[in-house]
Parts: sequence; structure tokens; C-alpha cells
Amino acid sequence: MPCGSAGDASVSGEREPKHNMIWTIFLLVQAALLYFILTHRSRSKSEPPLDKGLIPWLGHALEFGKDASKFLNRMKLKHGNVFTVRVAGRYVTVLLDPHSYDTVINDSGCLDFTRYAQVLMDRIFNLRLPHHQQDKAKAMMKKHFMGTDLAALNSTVSRHLQALLKAEIPQNQKDWKEEGLFDFSYSLLFKAGYLTLFGGEQNNNSSDPSNVYEEYKKFDGLLTKMARGTLKPEEKRTAQSVQKRLWELLAPAGLTDDSGSSPWLHGYRRLLQEEGADEDMQRRAILMQLWATQGNVGPAAFWLLGYLLTNPEALTAVRREFSQISQMETSEIPLTNRLMNTPVFESALEEALRLTAAPFITREVVKEKTLHMADGQEYQLRKGDRVCLFPFISPQMDPEIYHEPQKYKYDRFLNEDGSLKKEFYKGGRQLKYYTMPWGAGTNGCVGKQFAINTIRQFVYMVLTNYDLELSDPNAQMPEVNASRYGFGMLQPEVDLLVRYKSRNTH
Repeated sequence: MPCGSAGDASVSGEREPKHNMIWTIFLLVQAALLYFILTHRSRSKSEPPLDKGLIPWLGHALEFGKDASKFLNRMKLKHGNVFTVRVAGRYVTVLLDPHSYDTVINDSGCLDFTRYAQVLMDRIFNLRLPHHQQDKAKAMMKKHFMGTDLAALNSTVSRHLQALLKAEIPQNQKDWKEEGLFDFSYSLLFKAGYLTLFGGEQNNNSSDPSNVYEEYKKFDGLLTKMARGTLKPEEKRTAQSVQKRLWELLAPAGLTDDSGSSPWLHGYRRLLQEEGADEDMQRRAILMQLWATQGNVGPAAFWLLGYLLTNPEALTAVRREFSQISQMETSEIPLTNRLMNTPVFESALEEALRLTAAPFITREVVKEKTLHMADGQEYQLRKGDRVCLFPFISPQMDPEIYHEPQKYKYDRFLNEDGSLKKEFYKGGRQLKYYTMPWGAGTNGCVGKQFAINTIRQFVYMVLTNYDLELSDPNAQMPEVNASRYGFGMLQPEVDLLVRYKSRNTH
């Protein structure tokens, strides 16, 4: 019997693995069929061209994330101005005809801005505000950044810029100082903006802006991977550590009336408190606002100064305009409190932004929608999909709108009489949207004028009071970091070395 028992056990043992293997294969086949049923999608005649890519579920996610501009240009050549692509399980319809943008921008019934914004808030900032009153927050932002408080903000940021530049480049400094222009521009504008909006004076109890900037730089470097959910384990640990450190540094900002922060930040804190956000969530929301207000100004100033330094004619024209302003400047009427007519500067800035501002304008399709194109074509959009505009490709880099769009031409936005040019055409029709660095519609950038004023103040101070030049006279502008497409201002792949010293040396 013992032998017989052993033999039976052996036969049973052989059958069991076979049985398990068959069952496993069956389950895998069922799972594959279920996946196919759930993810299979074919295009109906009324929908935009569909391009799912070769990789199941992922679709075009890798190529999209690596270089969105290159990928979307390839899709445009293949499919035209509107198409749907699969990206990590989601279907995104991309619209690249600026004449048709209003059908997306102005539709708040079928298309929703907040849902995708909430996804990014959670991924990047670990922030969840279920009771957030978007309209109330926007009204408050407008009051401070577009209304009566704007003059005070301009004056404060100017004062901080002057102090920071004097500390960076002392009056008695006779030797040239060499630095990367990106770090120079980003660090100074970040610190001035932080002190103006978040930290008050440098000698109060607020966190040292240099410490905040150093931590913020690490955070900003990981931001695109956080947004896409592609952090490696080590990067994830770094991101969590940096977030916690920034939450600690930002904890006092706007918390009390004597914290030295701006009235806007006090108002934002009060709104968060009214909505029931606890202290932890408030700190996360403050970090989001730090990125929203400071993440684009420094890079924009870098590109502008870089293009001016590598285009001597442009630099001469802007300096000439600034010299006329400096002759009019008096101590009784500070520059910041006067309306400045600087069309050459504004054209030079607009051209820099045309080449380097690359945000996505994204909406969630919450109700099936008919997309009415300007050429008369109509396409159906499915509920649950996303719609994305990418103005960087069109209008900003469209050769039909701008001759030699890859080139920097400081006077591209000037009329022959020296006034700002605002009329551009595509297909024989005047464009409403000929460049879109600040977004558009109800979700356009509320802080646009404050940002322009700040960049103008910074460039004016640097070009008027300091000698600034390329370390290598033959240096060219660096390539962009292609992974930053879709996240506002682009950043350079490498820095541009410059040298500077005070102009008033003895």
C-alpha cells in the first residue's frame, strides 16, 4: 500500500501542474479578450482620424512625452489639423487650427477645464481641494493682479530686484563675473517674486529666498515626470523629500497679517480656510501657487536676454528705447509707477515668447460634442476623451503665418510706424489668436501684465546699469529641453554662459 499510495501521489502530482497550466492559459486568454473588448476602439466616419500607435494601452505615450512638438508635427503631416491619439490608455483629440480654437476655448458645457487640472494637482503637488471655489479664487486673483493692487506689486517687485541685483553685482565690482544666463535670470526673478508675493522682507521671520530657490530648482527639475507619473524610485524619494522641505519653508507664508506676505496670499489663505482645507493642504496649495507664479517668468527673461545677446541689432534697438526712458526717469516719478510705451521691448519679448512658450490647453469631454471647424468640417468628440490645443505648433511656429518661424526677429511684431503689430493672417483670414503664450479665454493667465512688467523691469535694470555680454562672442542659443513641451515656458538643454559687471565702476 505504501508503494501504491506513492504511485498515486506521483500521478496526481503530474496532473496537477498540467491542470494549473491549462487554467492559467484560460485566464490569460479571458483577460486578453476582456482587455481587447474594453480598449478596442475603431473610428466612426464622424470622428477625427484615429492613431492608436503600435504599443497596446501605451499607444504614443513615450513619443509624446519625449518630444511633444516633434510627435504632434508628425501627426499633423499624417492626419491634418485634427486627429485623435491614444496616450497611456486615454484618447486625446489634438486640434491645431487656430481659426477653430474658439469652439474649444468657449465651450464650458461639453468641455471641462477643472478635471484635468485636478489630476495634475494631485500628481505634482499631492493636492486635493474637493470644495475649491474656482470662480471665487479667480475673482480674487484678478483684483490683485489686474486691479488696483497691481501698481503696488510692480513697485514692490522693482524694489526687490534692485536690492538683489546690487547684492549680486556690487557697484565697486571691477572684474567680470561669469555665470549661466538661465540660472542668473531664474534665480533673481524667482527670489524677487518670492519676496514680493510670499516672503515679505528679507529680514523678517520668513524663509530665506535662496534656500527656497535651491529646493524649488530640484522640484522643478522633476516636475514633468511627476505630471506624467514616470518617476524612477530614487527620483520619487527625492521628489517627496523636496516637497516636504518646501512645505516647511512655505508654512509661514500668508498665515498671519504680519508675515510680510502680499494681500493676495492672505486672501488666498482665507479662501482655503473657508473651504475647509487643513494646514497641510494649505501648504501644498501654496507650493502650487509658488510654481504657478514663479515657474515661467525667469525662463521667459532668460530667452529674451539670450536672443538679444545673440542678435546685436535687437540688443541695440532695445537699449536705444530704454535709454530714452532712463533720460525721462526722475525720483519724483519712479519708473514702475508710470505707463511705459515700449513697443520695441514688447515686440522683442513677444517674439521670444512665440519661440519658447509651449503650454497645452487641455479640456475633458464631459458631454459628447460636435467640433465645428472653421473650414466647415464637423467631427464628433466622445465623452471621456480629452481635447488638446497646442498653440506652439500653430499659430506660433506656422510658416504660413510667420516667415522663417524658426528665426528670432525682434521687430516681427512692429508695424512700419513703430507701433505694435496685431494683424496676422492664415488662409487669407485674419487670426484672432496669432500667438498664445498666456493661454486664452476664461483660463487665460490672470498675472500676464504683472509678469510682463516684472520682465521689463529686470531687463531694463540689467541693460541700463550693467555691462552684460556673452562669454563666447560666437555662442549660439542652446537647444530646448524637449521634455518640457506642454508645461508653459520651455527651458534650455544647457545654459548660456555670460559675463557681467557694474557699469559704474571707478
